[in-house]
Amino acid sequence: MTYTADEMMAVEAARRLTNDNVCFVGIGLPSVAANLARRTHAPDCVLVYESGTIGAKPTKLPLSIGDGELAETADAVVSVPEMFAYWLQAERIDVGFLGAAQIDRHGNLNSTVIGSYATPTVRLPGGGGAPEIATSVKDVFVTLRQTPRAFVEKLDFKTSRGDRVRVVVTDLGILEPRNGELTLVRLHPGVSVDAARAATGWDLAVADDLGVTEPPTRAELDALRSMETRSGAMRGGE
Repeated sequence: MTYTADEMMAVEAARRLTNDNVCFVGIGLPSVAANLARRTHAPDCVLVYESGTIGAKPTKLPLSIGDGELAETADAVVSVPEMFAYWLQAERIDVGFLGAAQIDRHGNLNSTVIGSYATPTVRLPGGGGAPEIATSVKDVFVTLRQTPRAFVEKLDFKTSRGDRVRVVVTDLGILEPRNGELTLVRLHPGVSVDAARAATGWDLAVADDLGVTEPPTRAELDALRSMETRSGAMRGGE
């Protein structure tokens, strides 16, 4: 049974959610993972999008937080200020999925600029709701492809604090905080420790009990590949 690295990442991120979770979802891989969880092992997981939709149940993957189907399928729709003030900052949401352009060994994230803030090489979309998510949910799950440009010794800008990051799911393996820094605890099948270290901009710590991720099941892959966006079929977990 063949699968891509992106599919492995989406499946493993989805496995982190349970029926008891209320999850703040972003567009992209977090949305893929959250909706995959609902279609497989966690049908009662409550998905919350930044646009104010609570309990959204999209039949197709939304292209943005403003996708009309999120509101059409939600249990409730509230204003964005209410979403942040009453739901998020009041700690009524227990899991938040985040991505970023950079992450450091402590789980701090950068989605603001590459280079100096005053004269950046790249101006990124910015923090949006990420700083509030990072400090208000119980557990932060990060999904990010592992490369030296993304996994850096020092962030160019700190957008979000890593205090509540519990896991980082990459296309190479799983990192969790141990002894104050992100530590490689599992590798995806076929990935070596050397490959994970080469893809990291700091001296990556490796757990003594390092394990191997369970590969996707046929049911997980079928559910993942059946998901569609407004623009067409899913390919490779994107």
